[in-house]
Amino acid sequence: MFYPQGLPHKNELRYAAERLDSIELNGSFYALQRPSSYRHWAEETPADFVFSIKGGRYVTHIRRLQNPTEALSSFFASGLLTLGDKLGPLLWQLPPNLRFDSDLVDTFFSTLPRTTFEAAALGRNSTLDESRTWTAVTVDRPLRHAIEVRHDSFVDDAFIGLARTHGIAIVVADTAGRWPLLREVTADFLYLRLHGDEELYASGYTPESLETWARDVRGWVAGDACPDGVGRDVYVYFDNDTKVRAPYDAMSLRELLRG
Repeated sequence: MFYPQGLPHKNELRYAAERLDSIELNGSFYALQRPSSYRHWAEETPADFVFSIKGGRYVTHIRRLQNPTEALSSFFASGLLTLGDKLGPLLWQLPPNLRFDSDLVDTFFSTLPRTTFEAAALGRNSTLDESRTWTAVTVDRPLRHAIEVRHDSFVDDAFIGLARTHGIAIVVADTAGRWPLLREVTADFLYLRLHGDEELYASGYTPESLETWARDVRGWVAGDACPDGVGRDVYVYFDNDTKVRAPYDAMSLRELLRG
């Protein structure tokens, strides 16, 4: 159990944010959140805290990237832009049965907004009720996007080339061998999702495996592991939460990197 017994639910985010530097918000994958929720999350976290936001399944799993403009407009209108400096990368996780289609992926990448001004402009086309939207952005900030693939057909130089051309990070996903593990550097940052190295969503990481990941992260940050020798920002999230291993593994890796 991660949270202390008796800790009120309303204080859980603040408790976690005192021990971690970033959290991946997954609720946005299942349903559009509200501007008031994003504002509350921003208020509950330190000034330098960062949220990554998981893109809606309506875009990735229901529409399957087809004709994404309308769905993306509602997503970007739903309030995530209220996070301001705390808005980190946007994660787009594809379903395991979606095969690589060059034209489809290229169109999707081209539609993604690259700045908060672009995202706000896209959001203003949303058909959502005005009470559920917020697009009043006054500072233009760059947006980063990461894509997590789960079909072997994406292990393709054409896909890697598209991601690099568009500056989209291909998620380094550790999935106990179930889905592709791509380690290509295709953007100015890397995005890692560690789902469990032995048992998907369940197994904890040993000190030895965490040290291996720490070495990898250090290499990317320093640039030694990047083809151009230029260091990258690295975001790491643990999704091995079935047995409540994720927060402890995240804190352990954080300490290794700080050390």
